[in-house]
Amino acid sequence: MAKKQSISVWHLIRQQLDQRLSQRPRYRLRRLVLPRLTLTLTVTLMISLLCGGLLFGGPAHADNFDRMNLRQQDFSGQDLTGNDYTRADLTEADLSHTNLEQVRLFTTRLNRANLEGANLRGATLDGASMVGANLKDAVLEGAYAINIDFRGIDIEGADFTDVLLDPKDNDKLCEIASGTNPVTGRETKETLYCP
Repeated sequence: MAKKQSISVWHLIRQQLDQRLSQRPRYRLRRLVLPRLTLTLTVTLMISLLCGGLLFGGPAHADNFDRMNLRQQDFSGQDLTGNDYTRADLTEADLSHTNLEQVRLFTTRLNRANLEGANLRGATLDGASMVGANLKDAVLEGAYAINIDFRGIDIEGADFTDVLLDPKDNDKLCEIASGTNPVTGRETKETLYCP
């Protein structure tokens, strides 16, 4: 019983103190405005984090399209820098004049895809299937291209400077190499070190 009375007394003292302090303008400001301001800032911060930092200029990020079916999609002229298309199916996709710099295309199907004028600098194409693909005027500078199926590919004006290729694939590409890349000004045969 003594405990109950001490709690009640404490509660009464607290109420009287609150009443006296509430008459002071500073206390009202602290009691009414600050909680609302804190809530507003918290909600704003949460929204910015949920939106990927877009409200305050959040960092750029790459998208992952691993194993996705993207057949016949039109990506022409887009900036797809750093995206991951590992094992994706981009058969007959339009990737013309697209920025594919640093893109991962491990074992991706690019059969009959249009990559005309695409920027593939530093891209990883290992194991990709590019049967009948159009690489006319594409820039592949510094790309990794081991074990690729290049049958029926069009490489007129493509730039293969510093591309890591299997020697057998390099020889096959030299047989069909022609043209000069309009962006870099390099001849396709020279970039492949063709005899």
